[in-house]
Amino acid sequence: MCLAAHSFGEVIVNLAHIVEHGRSDAPALVAGADTWTYGGLRGAIAQLRADLVGRGLGPGDHVGLLAANNPAFVVGALGALAAGLVVVPLNPHSPAAEISRGLGVTGTRVARADAATAKTHTAVALGLDALVRLEPAPCDPVAEVGAVDLAPDTPAFLLFTSGTAGPPAAAILSHANMVANLRQVAAHPGASVTTADIVLAVAPLCHVFGLNAVLHPALAAGACVVLVDHFDPDVTLEMIGARRVSIVSGPPALWDALAGACHDPTVFGQARLALSGAAPLDRRTVDLVAERCGLTLQQGYGLTEAAPVVALAVGTDAPWSSVGLVVPGLEVRIVDELGADVLVGDEGELRLRGPNIFSGYWGDRAATERALTHDGWLRTGDVAVVDDRGWLTLVDRIKDLIIVSGFNVHPGEVEAALLAHPGVAEAVVIGVAHHGTDERVEATVVLVPGTRLTPDQLVEHCRGQVARYKVPTVVRIVDELPHGFTGKVLRRAVRPPADS
Repeated sequence: MCLAAHSFGEVIVNLAHIVEHGRSDAPALVAGADTWTYGGLRGAIAQLRADLVGRGLGPGDHVGLLAANNPAFVVGALGALAAGLVVVPLNPHSPAAEISRGLGVTGTRVARADAATAKTHTAVALGLDALVRLEPAPCDPVAEVGAVDLAPDTPAFLLFTSGTAGPPAAAILSHANMVANLRQVAAHPGASVTTADIVLAVAPLCHVFGLNAVLHPALAAGACVVLVDHFDPDVTLEMIGARRVSIVSGPPALWDALAGACHDPTVFGQARLALSGAAPLDRRTVDLVAERCGLTLQQGYGLTEAAPVVALAVGTDAPWSSVGLVVPGLEVRIVDELGADVLVGDEGELRLRGPNIFSGYWGDRAATERALTHDGWLRTGDVAVVDDRGWLTLVDRIKDLIIVSGFNVHPGEVEAALLAHPGVAEAVVIGVAHHGTDERVEATVVLVPGTRLTPDQLVEHCRGQVARYKVPTVVRIVDELPHGFTGKVLRRAVRPPADS
């Protein structure tokens, strides 16, 4: 994503400065029938920054952000960053119990929300001191947002991830981490964004992919961002054609849906980059997108702890199965079980070190020590191989993550939700292949003796505990689960029946 025309200098002190280079009358955001110029966007950000400072909030304070892909999210995030606050984005569609846990883990007492979320949730229900409704409108154009100066290593976002091990944790990403990744991608061949581009933002902005791999690069380049707050394949295809979208990014499940609904490939007539990320890509999806949409779909790889982009195949002749070339400025090792480097062409765990790598998980020293070595290498938990041309290919996952439509689901979190039901004695959750490389969540449970529960009742129970994509698609009730010699349930020994 080309930032060459909009130099930040060697060190950017506040990520909110990324909008200061867009031409005042150029379109920055499109949301439905509304268009925001860069001047109007900067004005709204400056107004929110002043409001936050007026409320007594300042550098180091945490502010929650509950908004879909709409101007409220963009203004809310950048306005808070401009004031020096640390932003904690949370999925606005999650149940109150999950949002409350996220706010509690990060010590967040104040949140901003778009109109829909503020109508659904209350500050009391979320355990907040205040939940402020955020309904921004374009303001009088200003040249600068007036962002406060900060040390580059100041935290900018706390983003929830399943991490490389353990339950979901809040990764600390600094202003320097985020900007470093923008620069790394800008230096990657074929991945540039220009002021002429129209970028579709359909990946959720509360997820690092939508945030720092779609939204921020586009704004930094002075491009126009088309915000999609609710994905419907037919409506999205119409929007792509009408808005002449040139860059489309999303997980394989999104591409499957778009290709399945596409009956006229000319809607993608202006598209020049088609990127798949956040989950493994398979050949079936690549072929379907080529046939139905007329696009060459290529993939990238990243993770929250890397802010997030690690490698990209776009603009290269990498094979479809590869995630391409590692971004410049990022050190890579592939190691065996003892931590020794393997030979080119051999498989091993991928480890990363560079200016985009996070500093740790908020308030969780143990998880941080599991993720980072003493000399700063990130243990990704992913098994990879690099060939003699430098193409990086992922072959497996060490960790037990389940990937549902590009989102990470940690089995332990879903198991805890099931065990919160008084009628459940034991539970184990696994991911099962579904529609190619996507997965679905399946649970196997043992009931408390004398309890009568149906799988549907347990699914309904989970809906009140975790986000929709984490709710088990299948629940099986059994008499007993396999255990190891320590008494721990053996997750990997649980497999669905062959005919399921």
